[in-house]
Formats: sequence, C-alpha cells, structure tokens
Amino acid sequence: MQIRDTIVAISTPPGRSGLGVVRISGDRARDIAARILRFHPSHEWKPWGSALAELVDDDSHVVDQVVAGFYAAPRSYTAEDLIEISCHGSPIVLRFCLDRACAAGARLAEPGEFTLRAFLNGRIDLPQAEAVRDLIESTTLYQARVAAQQVEGSVSRRIRPLKEQLLELIALLEAGIDFAEDDISVASAEEIARRLDPIEKAVSALLSTFDYGKLVHSGITLAIVGRPNVGKSSLFNRLLEQDRAIVTEIPGTTRDLVSETAAIDGIPIRFMDTAGIRAGQDLVESLGIERSYQAMVDADVTLAVLDLSLAFERDDMALLDRARRQGRYILVGNKSDLPRVAEPPEEFIAVSAITGEGIERLREKIAPAASKVQESGFITSVRHEGLLRESVEALRQARTAAEFGIPHEMLLLDLYAALRPIDSITGATTADDILNRIFSTFCIGK
Repeated sequence: MQIRDTIVAISTPPGRSGLGVVRISGDRARDIAARILRFHPSHEWKPWGSALAELVDDDSHVVDQVVAGFYAAPRSYTAEDLIEISCHGSPIVLRFCLDRACAAGARLAEPGEFTLRAFLNGRIDLPQAEAVRDLIESTTLYQARVAAQQVEGSVSRRIRPLKEQLLELIALLEAGIDFAEDDISVASAEEIARRLDPIEKAVSALLSTFDYGKLVHSGITLAIVGRPNVGKSSLFNRLLEQDRAIVTEIPGTTRDLVSETAAIDGIPIRFMDTAGIRAGQDLVESLGIERSYQAMVDADVTLAVLDLSLAFERDDMALLDRARRQGRYILVGNKSDLPRVAEPPEEFIAVSAITGEGIERLREKIAPAASKVQESGFITSVRHEGLLRESVEALRQARTAAEFGIPHEMLLLDLYAALRPIDSITGATTADDILNRIFSTFCIGK
C-alpha cells in the first residue's frame, strides 16, 4: 500500500439517498478536486470551509451541483489535505465522481485506509482506530456511546499512565546496568516490587473490565427453555415487547427455534424461544426438542422456565439438572399471577408474562444495567484482552524474578515482554524512547 498516494472513495453506503459523499485525501486532493469540479472564478480554498461547485464531464457538461468541503492538514481526519464532495445520492453520480477523481490521479482507497492514515500520521492511536469500526458497527445507542468514548481516547487514557510507569522502571534498570562497573545499585528488589505493584494492578484492573466489555461489544445469546405450556413464548414476547412468537393453549405449539434480537440496558441480546421439552412425542416435535437442547449448549445464558401454578414434575427436574451441568442459567417461575402450587428447589425469579410482574427484575438479572457501570475506558476488544493477559503474566514473572534476586539483565527481559503487548495496543515504543527517558531521568553527566 502506497501511503503517499492521494486516495479517493465513496464514504456513504450503497444505494439511493438524498446525499452521497466522495472523500479525497492526500497531497494532491485540492488539485484533483479542481480538475473534476468547476468553481466560481473567484474561488479560493479556505480550510474548514465549503464551496458550491459543479461536477462536470470531459466536455464541461454539468452532471451535478455539489458542495466541496476542505480540511487542511494536519487538522483533518487523516492529518492530510482532505476534500469531501457532497453530491446528490444517485449511485450513477457518485460512481461518475469517483471515476473522474481516479482519472485525475487519485487511487481507490483500500478498506479502512482513511483511518489507517489517521493512525500512521499520529492523528489517532490504535485503540481509537479500532473504536471507529465499533462505532460504525454499533447496533444499540449504548454501544455507540461506548465506542465514541473509545474514539475520544478513553482506553488510551487508562493505558498511557501504566505504560509510562513501566517505561520508567525499564529506564531505571537500563541505567543501573550502564553503571554496573561503578558498583552503583540504582534499584533494590524492594524498590522494583514497589514500582511493579501499581503497574500490575492497573493492567489487571483494565483486563477485568473485558467481562463486561465483551457483553457490550458482542451481546448475549439467551435460550428460553421449559416444558410445554409453561409460558415460554409469552415470556419471549414480553421480553421483546412485541408479539413475535405464536401463543396458544395447545401444548407443543412451538416446534422450532424462534429468534429475535433486542437490547436490554444497551446490551444486544438474541432471544431464542424453543420447543417445549417432554418425552415420547412425534418425530417433528422430537426434532424440535433436540434443537432446544442444542440451543441450551450454544446460549450464553439459559432461562429455565417453570409453571408456578402446577406441581414440580420430573421433566422440570431433568431440565433443571441439565441447566445446572451447563451453568449459566436463571431459574424463572412463570404465571405468578395464578395461585402458586410449585415450590422450586432453589432460588428463582417469579414473573408473570401476562401482567408483566417481575419482568424488570428478570431483565436486570439477564444483563447488568448500563446505568450502574460508571467506569469509562473498559475494553471491548478480544485482541486487547489477549494482549493485556500476556502483559500481566510477564509482569508477574518480573515480580518473581525480583524476589529471587535474578540479575537485572534477565529481569528486563520480562519487563520488555510486558511492554510489547501494550505497544501492540497503543503503538510501538522504539529504542530511542528508552534512551531519551534514561537521559531525562538521570543526571548521567559523562
């Protein structure tokens, strides 16, 4: 990929719309725009200003009236000269504008290349670049807010101080090695442990946020299972707040999986209504029951539903035993609006899919309320989680090495092993960074 080329792309989704945007970025952006657009004779490029223009063909025939916005380097999204041409949203017009820009010297942008240039030019760091993608792909407003915080640098702000502390410790030990011939000890084992402690705690604390961040990013798959006629489909509809599944008094109405996605407190949840589980039924229903069992295996959380108005039966116990073996389940007693007969053998949530009683409590149990999570800067990326886990392990090894009096040259290997994963999140640290830190922190004097 030639990052010094001037690139062009259509930045709005395919299809017809009121407006469509063609974006040009690079040193030749203004020159290319001037070749494909006809401006007023007195036109001058003004940074962060817009101008009316005409999109013309080779014979100077007008194809569209457009608005061209100019964002001057380095204060643009890519930190390069950037032109955004707002056309009418006809696919033909947008494609024509794109072809004209390519004929004038631009290159078609690769996927994500505008954001890649923003990173390479120091406009954003890697967590911010990855959050741009998450923001575009968000399906709930809460997901969008979290991604927007990350675009603004919430994760980077949490990582930066601990990276600085780690670099300071590395610089200290590097300096100690340089002064070894003078018999000067710059850091005792206690001092190294004292400096390592807050770093390890900070990395571990950030790593622990992934459990919640994964829910926000990827959502939850939830299977609703139980005997026929316990009210699974009614509960499914109540949680979705729409009539999605067919509800009748006939046992075995649901014979296949019915799924729908909704959000609870900003977390996307895929609900699956399953066939009622009972023994000795016809072939079609038996196949549906097998799919119910498979849904339990695949789900992140299972709602094991009982009918509180009927006695607890052997099929209920078998279902509960299976849910216990798999873990990740919530026991729900439905039909709490009717006289209670069943006494479930463990803690459960009583609800009524008809009246709505207990539904809010069940929602809170399914997904932690977003309003209760005050912390910003939690991680949502599997890549970040793996790298932080690697860094924590290296920091623990460094602590053990310090406790056993391992030479600093060897201990530094663990510290660099802890730094590399963090660099993979934020961007690489060069040897010059370490040297600069040594010179600025210690009075070398020779």
